[in-house]
Amino acid sequence: MTAGASKIEFHDRMLSLGLARVSEAAAMASARLVGRGDEKAADQAAVNAMREQLNLLDIKGVVVIGEGERDEAPMLYIGEEVGTGKGPEVDIALDPLEGTTLTAKDMPNALTVIAMAPRGTLLHAPDVYMDKLAIGPGYPKDVVSLEMPPAERVRALAAAKGCDPADITVCVLERPRHEEMIAEIRSTGAAIRLITDGDVAGVIHCAEPEITGIDMYMGAGGAPEGVLAASALKCMGGQMWGRLLFRNDDERARAERAGITDLDRIYSRDDMVRADVIFAATGVTDGSILRGMKREPTHLTTETILMRSKTGSVRRMIYRNPRKPVSD
Repeated sequence: MTAGASKIEFHDRMLSLGLARVSEAAAMASARLVGRGDEKAADQAAVNAMREQLNLLDIKGVVVIGEGERDEAPMLYIGEEVGTGKGPEVDIALDPLEGTTLTAKDMPNALTVIAMAPRGTLLHAPDVYMDKLAIGPGYPKDVVSLEMPPAERVRALAAAKGCDPADITVCVLERPRHEEMIAEIRSTGAAIRLITDGDVAGVIHCAEPEITGIDMYMGAGGAPEGVLAASALKCMGGQMWGRLLFRNDDERARAERAGITDLDRIYSRDDMVRADVIFAATGVTDGSILRGMKREPTHLTTETILMRSKTGSVRRMIYRNPRKPVSD
């Protein structure tokens, strides 16, 4: 535990079910707006519900990955204190609705996502882009790297997997900035699964290739989402690297305010998440990882994945919640 951390132990097992409830509440709130075309309303509903549930947990929590800086977000902003203040000091990384556009358009893989770790152990990633590379478990350490060109990464992973590059599938965000990388990947014969949004889910895909068919994730996306994805991979197994990308001096200043001094550093998974972490995600819309919320005449049903890096446990939970308000 880092210097100055709380003397109250981080009991991840006891806190994990509470974290799942936080994720579930945000999903149920935002799922009521699936397909309604209003991204802001869906996101705000998730934020409100997540914050309300977080403040019921016996933690001294600080949001280190959140909705933005204090002047940009009235709730769940970076630096906001959450919880009852009676428990262990923890870092909170969250995305109340990962895939606002996916939710508004009723497209796959919208999730609510949250991670928790002891205070001072999650990377305070600024709201800039991050160049990301991730693979699933079972490979030698550093079999691929960010220093490799995209085609070399594919060939190196194929060699480690004992297959042809044509048998590798790479997940990439569909953005103009990735056009050259996509062409280079395809030159190896590898397949590409393009996603429109939601790169936390994109990274998680490569941790379960036998389910998702994804072997590798690469490309530039949000740095805060990179920390959330690294939290999931620390629980599920797999390797990940990230390097911050800056488009202007303002973004460099954001990094400096976050305490980052080496702007060219390549972060490994364990650099981004330096201690045991718990991670929860709940499906808002149907996807390859989780089923979305289902409406029944009397119940709302959600599916949540809850993970602990300390034990490597991955728990999938179905929660049927009565539609009429009841007391817990």
